[in-house]
Amino acid sequence: MGEQPAVRQHREVLRLAVPAFLALVAEPLFLLVDSAIVGRLGVEPLAGLGVASAVLLTAANVFVFLAYGTTSVVARQLGAGSRSGAVAAGIDGGWLAVALGTVTAAAVALTARPVAGVFGASAGALDEATTYLRISALGIPGMLVVLATTGVLRGLQDTRTPLAAAVLGFGTNALLSLWFVHGLGWGIAGSAWGTVMAQTGMALGLGTVLVREAGRAEVALRAHPGRVLAAARGGVPLLVRTLALRAVLVLTTWVAAGLGDVPLASYQVTATIWSFLTFALDAIAIAAQAITGRALGAGDLTTTRAATRLMLRWGVLAGVVLGLSVLAARPWLGPFFTPDADVQAAIAAGLVVVALGQPLSGFVFVVDGVLIGAGDGRWLAWAMAATFALYLPVALGLHLAGDWLLQGGTQGGITDAVTWLWLAFTVFMSVRGTLMWMRVRTDRWMVTGAVR
Repeated sequence: MGEQPAVRQHREVLRLAVPAFLALVAEPLFLLVDSAIVGRLGVEPLAGLGVASAVLLTAANVFVFLAYGTTSVVARQLGAGSRSGAVAAGIDGGWLAVALGTVTAAAVALTARPVAGVFGASAGALDEATTYLRISALGIPGMLVVLATTGVLRGLQDTRTPLAAAVLGFGTNALLSLWFVHGLGWGIAGSAWGTVMAQTGMALGLGTVLVREAGRAEVALRAHPGRVLAAARGGVPLLVRTLALRAVLVLTTWVAAGLGDVPLASYQVTATIWSFLTFALDAIAIAAQAITGRALGAGDLTTTRAATRLMLRWGVLAGVVLGLSVLAARPWLGPFFTPDADVQAAIAAGLVVVALGQPLSGFVFVVDGVLIGAGDGRWLAWAMAATFALYLPVALGLHLAGDWLLQGGTQGGITDAVTWLWLAFTVFMSVRGTLMWMRVRTDRWMVTGAVR
């Protein structure tokens, strides 16, 4: 007697999501370690890392379509029975990553100080942020190649290879950062050099895997300008969606910087923990991308809808578990990152709101993955832009109320300000979740075929 469809779906989600989860949490885990390493240098370096991280992650993650869009296209080609077409689409994405990474690295290195200065951090924090950015810019081409090649492998239903690369790469990053920062005394520059070396090594390793896939599928490695440009045009909606999302995160960092070094340092830690939780939940979203793309490529609407319902349940449940875990670990997280009592208290206050918002995050990220897998990029772009427009007055209002919230800079005022900062961010997630729910209830996003 054959395996029941529901059981097969559970197994399929687990097969894709578990390695993806381990790969995704490897990066934020070591970012957490980096924050702890730099945090031991003092409040100003930790605050500077907060500003630099916002700029660097924006510069790289606006091109996350190199992973997400590639996963969708490759999975659709695979579902339609064309493995060579799937690998060829991946090669195009790789060349696009090299081109975009080179230009972006030059731009970040040349504009590091004025861009970091936009956040309004103190002079000491600005110096630390500038140092980190100028060095870390060298790793941006590697970061984008990692995004593109990871997207190809996920589309080919392989989440184990990105797991191996992530564990090895970010493990190396943590060890190098610890040695460079505290062993050699390089300060925040040591953390940046560790990141550059790890990202470049990961890019070389995953690039080698992609070359081997091309050899097996008998796909040429040379760049095809027309196809590369087509890949770039196809990524525009996801680029718009990601730009709007990054604008929300950068805007929130700007508000935190306006509150002072202690709130900014605490926000750096809580935002990094939030990112860790996001990556954990994204494991299910990545399974959603691969399964949705393959099912729609094969024209199977029944499997698409059933898998969507299943993964939404998993996403919300995972959010509940993660939220409870954060609440339980909250008393120990602040001291792990910094010896400063004021920063510790602010971290603890922010984490309460972060923890309570995790079930909502689980829903949002899974629906996002389903719609990306379906190639519903235009709707995602519109929805994220609208959400940013609604969040903007909330963030600006919080910025204007900063002095009132701080109440003279007392510890109670600082924790209140950080709490309100995360409550404002929860408003953004709530609006995003409402729009996602309205979309996924319809059938308009379920378009079949190898290419949408």
